[in-house]
Amino acid sequence: MSERPSRGISQTRLVYERLRTAIVGGRLLPGSKLNIAALAEEIEVSAGAVREGLAMLEAEALVVSEPARGYRVSPVSAAELLHLVEARIEIEKLCLAEAIRHGDLDWEGGIVSAFHRLSRVAERDPERPTQLSAEWAQSHGDFHRALVNGCPNQWLLRMHQILYQQSERYRQLSAPLGVTERDVKGEHQALVDAVLNRDIESAQALIAEHLDNTAQLLLNSPHLALSPSDALAGRVAA
Repeated sequence: MSERPSRGISQTRLVYERLRTAIVGGRLLPGSKLNIAALAEEIEVSAGAVREGLAMLEAEALVVSEPARGYRVSPVSAAELLHLVEARIEIEKLCLAEAIRHGDLDWEGGIVSAFHRLSRVAERDPERPTQLSAEWAQSHGDFHRALVNGCPNQWLLRMHQILYQQSERYRQLSAPLGVTERDVKGEHQALVDAVLNRDIESAQALIAEHLDNTAQLLLNSPHLALSPSDALAGRVAA
């Protein structure tokens, strides 16, 4: 059901947020054509607002424009996922190092609070146990942001957010997820311990391993169709 923009939100922002949520959440699949006129009618905004919203999404690499063919949802691939995780590992390591060097007690408290909430939220949707719950996905994002919030470099934090959003898109597209022996809560606890102990080297090694573990799981997605041998060959080094 469509909704008219409220007084506090512009038409462009409404388009941007609506489409970003649908793309990251996997409801708009890779390669899907985005018809400007149809979107304007559905969201009840002007065609100009849709174009501006799509331009904002293109800047975040969530959509692509093609001459004379309009906009489409950005494609996905195993190679891109591996490159994405490689970039995310490097940015996360930089952010963590800066956060550990500069973070204060409020930053530490934010990490403890975010981890506590994440630990208390069910990872799987009770109605669809093979899929992640929306509440866990939100809490997971909050936790990873809390880890780096002590970083004073806003450019690094912006890159962190963009890369996390792209990674979340792959995670949602890879549902339903199979049951694995991976101890995600244990990985998160180890990260918290290293960060609160101000151990930069350990924190960086743990985040690299954590993200690499996730990448190897996502490579089994039917959207990526990567064979086990290819996945092993393309493994991102921790």
